[in-house]
Amino acid sequence: MNQRIVLRSGEALIAGGPPGTAAEPEIIIGELDGPVGAAIANLTGDQVAGHTRVFALLNTDIQVRPITLMVSKVTVKDSKYTNILMGTVQAAIANGVLDAVRAGDIPKERANDLGIIVSVWLNPLVAKDANLDHKILFDIHRRATALAIHKAMTNKPDIDWLLDNQDKIIHKYYQMGLDGKL
Repeated sequence: MNQRIVLRSGEALIAGGPPGTAAEPEIIIGELDGPVGAAIANLTGDQVAGHTRVFALLNTDIQVRPITLMVSKVTVKDSKYTNILMGTVQAAIANGVLDAVRAGDIPKERANDLGIIVSVWLNPLVAKDANLDHKILFDIHRRATALAIHKAMTNKPDIDWLLDNQDKIIHKYYQMGLDGKL
């Protein structure tokens, strides 16, 4: 892949584990010398209380490539939640990025040229779960990250699929509202 990657987006939803363990990352990928790189620099330097932006790390001082910035979709107010987000989930996202490189979705030779922003959903219920299974939480967030990257790098779903399936797809929460369950 020698073409320039200005900005690509992808998302994924993986559930199926215990309550609160679903992952729904939304990602942006692009060249560090383009709008994604500028956004990473701005987000890193413009921290917001409750929505701290941190790099995806394998461990406390091992940052992955492509550089990956995590942004929480949930206002962080609780130290247990913070430790789960910036521990289990942070490591899961870092591993998901490396899985995407290993799978060829991100070309290895471009790992230092690209940046990723991951908007992270972590259900606040996890901080209240005394029996939280960190392995399941890790696996779900790792798989969701790799899938979101795959979708971004392969432009999935493509416009033809979207047009063909537009009237067949009903948003889960819209359907719940129609069914009187919201």
